[in-house]
Amino acid sequence: MEWELFTGVPEEDVRRLLAIARRRTFDRGEVVFHRGDPADCLHLIVSGRFAVGITTPLGATALLGVRGPGDAFGELALIAREGVQRSATVAALEPAETRSVLVGDFERLRREHPSIDGLLARLLGERVRRLSDQLTEAYYLPADKRVVHRVAELGELYGGEIPLAQEQLAELAGTSRATTNRVLRDLERRGVVELHRGAVVIREPEQLTRQSGRQGI
Repeated sequence: MEWELFTGVPEEDVRRLLAIARRRTFDRGEVVFHRGDPADCLHLIVSGRFAVGITTPLGATALLGVRGPGDAFGELALIAREGVQRSATVAALEPAETRSVLVGDFERLRREHPSIDGLLARLLGERVRRLSDQLTEAYYLPADKRVVHRVAELGELYGGEIPLAQEQLAELAGTSRATTNRVLRDLERRGVVELHRGAVVIREPEQLTRQSGRQGI
């Protein structure tokens, strides 16, 4: 398995990190950790997909993102002070596998091989880039464009068929289900997607990508 996160990182450093990683498997719906749990490890995704979400003050669940193979979550644990808690809940959307790196093991590796800090910088840089993209979307993209953008992104992650309900797509786009449904119906009328119960099938990925503007917000 190759992680895009490590592009440009010396292979020796990546091997050292994977050598201390522990294999973890999860069933569909299994929670990896809850918001408020101790931040004690990084997860590198080998297979399957994971939902990242929070619970609102009113008790509702809000889906913030979906992570798939080659991605990671929990990276802030590697620089967190003792007692820092998880900021979100992560659960498996399907049977999945990760490589888990405990904070204590990572700290020992850093002491033995200071060059590993370059890998940490890469992980945190990716986190900042992702947050910056989300902030840009929230401030400057209209709701319709956010829905299309998110569908295009998920289409790449899932390979063309997105097994998520419209409520979940609406949460990811930061808009209402009604708006999401209207945008999806319009895409379906033009033959770009096909809607099924609990799933969206992408028929014209290139057209979807052009409409989403993902090549430059």
